[in-house]
Amino acid sequence: MQRKNSRRGFTLLELMIVLVILVALFALVGPRLLGSQKKADIKTAKTQIGNLEAALEMFAADHRRFPATENGLAVLVEAPADERLARKWDGPYLDDEVLPLDPWDRPFDYEYPPSQGKRDFPNISSAGPDGEMNTEDDIINWRPSTTAQGDDPESVASSTGDVVR
Repeated sequence: MQRKNSRRGFTLLELMIVLVILVALFALVGPRLLGSQKKADIKTAKTQIGNLEAALEMFAADHRRFPATENGLAVLVEAPADERLARKWDGPYLDDEVLPLDPWDRPFDYEYPPSQGKRDFPNISSAGPDGEMNTEDDIINWRPSTTAQGDDPESVASSTGDVVR
């Protein structure tokens, strides 16, 4: 009678070889995948800023002005408390009826009248991946400048981030 040499499962050596191969593959591919996510998040933030700009233009068409910094972007999804302004409100101006957060789960910054860029359109920005404003990864909808009309060149802050508009 012959004994069948039946093996079930894998040896420790076989498992270790597979593990080493998987770790090596992840070491090669992992950084590329993580870099792709960062690029996708930045593109998403730019798209969201573009959507907010379109909503602000619709608001301005109804009210003949952009919302002030104090009112912020909230007026795009809920009527203003001032009854006179609420009568002209034809919102919500965003499809989801909720203000979007940037891809890093932080609210977008809004400023009107703007202190930077063109004076005729609100500034909308995201602090970007690092979460800090006025750093090179900021995502902004104005052209960074060193001077603005009538401003002292040394008093104007500028961001070197990605420009949407």
